Amino acid sequence: MLFTKMQGTGNDFVVIEPDSKTRDWAKMAIAVCDRHYGIGADGILLLLPSKSADFHMRIFNSDGSEAEICGNGLRCLVNYFVAKTGAKSPRNEIVVETMAGIRKAWLVQNTDNSTSVKLSMGKPRFADDEIPVTLEGCEARIVRKPMTICTLRMERRDLPLALVSMGNPHAVYFTDKPVANFPLCRLGPKVEHHHIFPEGANFEVVRVRSRKQIDARVWERGAGETLACGSGACAITVAAHLNGYVDDKVAVNLPGGTLQIEWPGDGEVFLTGPAEFVFTGEWNEN
Repeated sequence: MLFTKMQGTGNDFVVIEPDSKTRDWAKMAIAVCDRHYGIGADGILLLLPSKSADFHMRIFNSDGSEAEICGNGLRCLVNYFVAKTGAKSPRNEIVVETMAGIRKAWLVQNTDNSTSVKLSMGKPRFADDEIPVTLEGCEARIVRKPMTICTLRMERRDLPLALVSMGNPHAVYFTDKPVANFPLCRLGPKVEHHHIFPEGANFEVVRVRSRKQIDARVWERGAGETLACGSGACAITVAAHLNGYVDDKVAVNLPGGTLQIEWPGDGEVFLTGPAEFVFTGEWNEN
């Protein structure tokens, strides 16, 4: 099986164009993403035909679970599609079908002649059933319309979590201390699998540096800590904006690099960042 390895701000993926052979993609993702015995990745991306868009994206995390959307993965697959087909000019939009709905993308030529991909990531959602979350399990909750902040108590620490869906669930925690010092590997799994999140949650730890700069780390549902998370950067910006911390355009600094997010306080969130080819190869399925 042929594959292409790609990465977006360090969030890495194995891109596959499925043939007619039937495969267990969840099992395949676990094997392929293993960093010691496989190719190594945070997830696999499937490029599939679509009746309503240029292509259909499916993403399986490194633990085999399927995700609704992934901003970094979507940018990689858009760049792969454009390079492969040559069907779209940089000025035209690419339309993608995902489990979270239709998303649009554009290629952006940077001043250093590199190319970024800009995505429309859809409108943020805040209703309990859209995240989804069961708020009865919160230690305390505050509604800052339209967003709910749910406090969880963990290891003698209060975690006020701003709850946002970007087509997938996010719990955003703001701190005034360096994010590098936060025990993410210990608390990340506890937030991800907390009983208030029936489908799990992505967990972001955030420090606002200015009205235009944010530092963050992300524990991704189904993948653990990753170097970057596109939908997470969007959720972070939405939560920060609704709290009055940032302006409409924000640079979210993650361990793998910086993502540019635009959100004026309503409507769709836009994400811009790199998507790069790493190598191609052949996976032996025997």
